Amino acid sequence: MGDGRLECALSEEDAAKIRHRLSRLFDRMMKVLFRQQGAEMKVEIMMEKPVQDFMEAHATALDQSMKEVTMSELMRRRLQESNYVFSGMKTFHELREAFPSLLDENGVRKTFERFLNDVRKVDETYNSHYLRAEYNFVHASASMAGKWEQFMEDGDRYNLQYRTVGDGKVRPTHAALHNVTLPPSDPFWDEYYPPNGWNCRCTVVQVMKGKYPETPHDEAMKLGELALQDDRKGMFRFNPGKQGKSVPDYNPYTIRRCRDCDIAKGNLKLAKTFIPDNELCEACKLLRELAKAKESLKLQRKEIREWAKENLAGKTVLIQGISNPVEFTMTGIKETLNQPHKYVRAKNEALKDIVSLLKEGNHVLEKVDDKGNPMVCKYHYIRIIVVGKPSFAVIRELTDGRCQFYSIVEKLKKE
Repeated sequence: MGDGRLECALSEEDAAKIRHRLSRLFDRMMKVLFRQQGAEMKVEIMMEKPVQDFMEAHATALDQSMKEVTMSELMRRRLQESNYVFSGMKTFHELREAFPSLLDENGVRKTFERFLNDVRKVDETYNSHYLRAEYNFVHASASMAGKWEQFMEDGDRYNLQYRTVGDGKVRPTHAALHNVTLPPSDPFWDEYYPPNGWNCRCTVVQVMKGKYPETPHDEAMKLGELALQDDRKGMFRFNPGKQGKSVPDYNPYTIRRCRDCDIAKGNLKLAKTFIPDNELCEACKLLRELAKAKESLKLQRKEIREWAKENLAGKTVLIQGISNPVEFTMTGIKETLNQPHKYVRAKNEALKDIVSLLKEGNHVLEKVDDKGNPMVCKYHYIRIIVVGKPSFAVIRELTDGRCQFYSIVEKLKKE
């Protein structure tokens, strides 16, 4: 199956773009933190939109590292959920670390400008210094998870062999694992499957049985223990393919017992009745519930997009207040599904009844394009009802006179 060396391709340009976006969103998140009252930070701050925007951007950056990795769709979804929870826990730590800086040395609340300046170090540490190592680790985990899926298709018909890159940068302890050869079913791979540390470039390949001598299990385990001797907390003793995790549950932003928590293992019944005994557990529970809701929403969008492609795209409808027929395009359908909304699920479902909603709606605003789009002349806003409350369907009128359904928004933009 080839050597499969693990090299991450995060360019300096891409790193700078990610860094700029995270820094901008960090500042917005700090405005939310600045409004916090009381002596302790409330975990509920994680529900604030600027906070969720920040952790979503961080998770998206990690998702980007595995974009080119071949794996099943199920594995990709599981790793993306892991990225999201990891990013959320990291965000929680950034907020908690920044919170004490709200007060000066005399216990007086600082101005926002001074507070933001004082927490700039938090931003730099977490979202610059740590980010590349996290990006590389997720890339390595995803690559190895994808390979594990392929290994499982063949089972023990082949052996697996540990390989290092073989250059001068290989850690001596990892070099000792080079050529360890065992069947996939051996428990060795539960704990010592790469990546075995930050910026670990080791990999595993399939080899024909009999081509290389199998390593005695006890000897392999001793070599594995030696390789992870500096991992005294046991953070890196996991298999991303078997666990479906890009980052282990026990990581720099969690605690040791997170490794054996039933919520982390996916026990949803317990998650619904689980009573957190500390703020870290409370934040974790909240993040995992958000991750499940996020995945459910993603699946809903996919289902409605496929429905609209078959039943809506290419059709037209006449609307009061607009002279030409309004056409439905996949561009408008995708824009609608991606548009934020307080009742986002209901907004998405409204696409299935959008023809009736538009016919029954009221034309309330006509606005000349101010976005510099040379194809668009103006926008029409049609008041429609979503879950008993007003929303607005956006119709764009092109310079050639054609009209296209473009989106559904919660509120009219102020002039």
